[in-house]
Amino acid sequence: MRRLHFIAAALTLMLLVACATPFDVGTANRTLTPQAAAGNLGAAQGTVVAWGGSIVAAQNFENSTEFEVLAFPLDRDNRPQRGATPTGRFIAVYPGFVETADYGPGREISVIGKIESTRTGTVGQARYVYPVLGASRMHLWPKDEGPASSTQPTIHFGIGIGVTR
Repeated sequence: MRRLHFIAAALTLMLLVACATPFDVGTANRTLTPQAAAGNLGAAQGTVVAWGGSIVAAQNFENSTEFEVLAFPLDRDNRPQRGATPTGRFIAVYPGFVETADYGPGREISVIGKIESTRTGTVGQARYVYPVLGASRMHLWPKDEGPASSTQPTIHFGIGIGVTR
């Protein structure tokens, strides 16, 4: 009987771990977009949000690293949905040094932080107002190299006929 309880507990634990989100955002606001925050800083300032997207640029400063990010909605794993319509741009300020060679342009990132202010800059020659996020947590997503070169194990279940090209 004791062995049965152990097996049941082990299976439950494995299922819970398998269902865990790679980047848990807790109670952070996932619905407020960077574009909406920049347009109404008074209402958005101080809000803890979870945003993500594609890194446009990264720059190290004496006490922080700043990322300009083209934002996309987050999927259920809190990973940016690059095929979706962008939701604006934002600047994430992360305390300390981050190796910008690892966090280069085009890499996907998810960030949790508090909306602190806005900053005016340019995108090309157009004036742009960025919301500035004081980042408390970041997650750099692995490069999507496709299933053929993936180093992660995969399990597939199905019924029917499979076709391989």
